[in-house]
Formats: sequence, C-alpha cells, structure tokens
Amino acid sequence: MKIVDDNEGMSTGQRVRYFRRRAGMTRPVLGGLVGRSAEWVKAVETDRLSTPRLPLLVRLAEVLEVDDLARLTGEQRLTTATYTRGAHDALPTVARALATYPVLTSGVIPVAAADLAERVTQAWGLWHGTKRHRTAIAGLLQEAQTATRLLDGTERRSALHSLAQTYHLAQLFLSFQPAPELVTMTGDRAFIAAQDADAPRAMAAAAWYLNHVFRDANQQHEARVQLVTDAAALLSPELDTESRALWGLLQLAAALSHAKVGRDGDAWRSWDEADRAARALPADYVHPWLLFGRGMVDAYAITMNADLLQSRDAIRAADRLDLSTMPSATRRSFHTIETARAYQQRREPVATVHLLRKAYDESPDTVRFNLFARSAVTELRDRGGATVRADVHDLARKLDVAS
Repeated sequence: MKIVDDNEGMSTGQRVRYFRRRAGMTRPVLGGLVGRSAEWVKAVETDRLSTPRLPLLVRLAEVLEVDDLARLTGEQRLTTATYTRGAHDALPTVARALATYPVLTSGVIPVAAADLAERVTQAWGLWHGTKRHRTAIAGLLQEAQTATRLLDGTERRSALHSLAQTYHLAQLFLSFQPAPELVTMTGDRAFIAAQDADAPRAMAAAAWYLNHVFRDANQQHEARVQLVTDAAALLSPELDTESRALWGLLQLAAALSHAKVGRDGDAWRSWDEADRAARALPADYVHPWLLFGRGMVDAYAITMNADLLQSRDAIRAADRLDLSTMPSATRRSFHTIETARAYQQRREPVATVHLLRKAYDESPDTVRFNLFARSAVTELRDRGGATVRADVHDLARKLDVAS
C-alpha cells in the first residue's frame, strides 16, 4: 500500500520545519534535543545545509514523532552510498583482535615493555606518515594485551600506557568504519588502561580520544566536557612542555565540544585557553603522536567555525594556515576535508571538489572513509553541475561510492 505524502514537493528542510511547527517546538528546543544549535536547525530548514546524516535524521524523526524517514526526506532517497561507512579490508582482523582476550598465557613470552613502546611509536609514525596508513594497525593489539597480563610492576604500567595508545590507534582506524560499537569500546578500554597505569598524561590523551567518541555521536555534551575538565585538573601545565601541551589539548577538546552544540561563546573561550597553551610551548613544538601545537589549534578553528555554521570564518582560518608544516598526512588531509565542508556550506562546488581531490592526493584512506567526503561526492554527482561532473565521477570511483 502506497503511503500518501501530504508534503509532496517540499524539500527536506521544509519538511523538518513543518514537523517542528506541528510539534510546537522552537528552533532552540529542537536543536537542544538533537544536540545541535538553533542556527543549525535554521540552516537545515532553509536548505543551507544538505540532508543530515542518517543517525541525526533518525534522532530528528524520534524527537518530531515522525514514524517514517521518507516523510522527512521526500524525494531525497536514503542511499547506503551516502550514509554508510566504507569498510576497510583489515576491519575483520581488528574486530577479532578486540574480541580476543589473552586468557591462556602459559608458555607465552611477552614483549618487553620497552620494545612494546617502540613498536607503538613506529605505529604512530606509520599512521601519520603513510598514505595507506590504515593497514598498519591490525597486528599490535594482541601483543599489548598479552604484555599487560604477564608483566609486573613498572613494566606493567609501561605496557598499560602502550596499550592505551594502541587502543587510540584502533579507535582512529575504526572511527570511519561501519562499527560504531567498536569505536565506543576502544575509547572506554583506552581510558581504563590509562587509569590502571595511574598515569595522568595517559588519562589526558584517553580523555581527548573519548571526547571524540561522544562528540561524533552527538551525545553526552555535559559529560564529555566534564571528562576533559577533570583530566586537565590532573595535570600541572607549568611543570614541563608535555604537561602544558596535554593541558592545552584538553582545552581544545572542550572548545570542539561546545562548538558542536552551537555554544559559540564557551567554544571560543576554551579555544583561547588552548591557544595560550600552544603559544607558551617552544617554537615549532609538536607533540610526537597527539600533534598538539600551534598549527593544530589553528587547524581546528576551521572545524569549529564549520560546526558553528560560520563558513566564511572557517575559510579565512584555512587561508591563514600552512598545512604543509603539519607532520601528518592524515591530519593534513582531514583539515583539507574540513575546509571543503566550509565551501560546501557556501554552495561552492568547484572549490569543494578541488579540496576533496587535494585531500585524496594527501591521504587516500582518510578521504575514502570520511562521511562528509562520501556524502558530498554523492550530492555533487547528482546536483553539482557540468563544471565538476568529470572530477566528481572520478572521486566517486576512487572512494567506491556506488551510483
């Protein structure tokens, strides 16, 4: 039986506005219920933003009491190419490693803590330094898990520190994979390992990555800000360079959290704290694997402005930034994608496609598994026009986005 569409001819944004008004909600109320700002709701309703991703569409439908997503999207079809994450070939291997526990360890000789730490350092180098970086993660998890089970004393604490970092690497691998439950698992396990190591710096890093888990899921705003605030309180930024860098990193996490839900005043106050911490570091300092430094703070201003729907300011922030100085192909690619997101908000397809191609050349894996990149390519292929058609189809093929 065909469902009658009483809102035929309406765009997705117009439908959201219709159902919001039907529910008697203001934009601030609806935005608060889905973890976004009133300005974000306005941008969706006026079609300044493209159709929200599937998890957010589902949340909108729940809040607005719409029982069929098609009533929110109308003629804009929900396609797996747009809203699902591509799966990396190594995903089953990583998933098996996370589901395997070193219970039977008789006769097993663990990796020495110093050797394990060196292997983790090498894995970070591969992650940040190679274009096909996601193939480097799969083999390290079981070694680290076994070492923490068999080693004692300071050796075990060191191994726990390495295990927490290994979970961070696994989380980065999984963050753009179709396995959200594993992302949450790695964030939680990393923080527990850091606590067991009784290492404030390890807990600071774990709080940074766990904050990403909640922020990407549009969940637990107050809790995720409290998490990084509590972790920052364990540090003494005046003690040494690394402590100051980690403290600044947590201020940046708070800034990103506030920006994600539209709290621009709180966002920029926290960003200022991160900025001050970065400026107090030695010239050209960059944390060896978290990469906190002057460039990272400036780069995340692009993301914050894009989340706050200040696309012009995001582009200005990008214009001031020299990404070539950032010692990470994955980060250079990611921040280029974020700049493309700002141009997409401004409905500038040529710039958007150019930047996505540039990001792909920098790190193919980063673009291939990025949700915005995949959804933007799908949208531009359908509606981008003749000026970008050839480049978009080439990108769609490279990203394995189905027709």
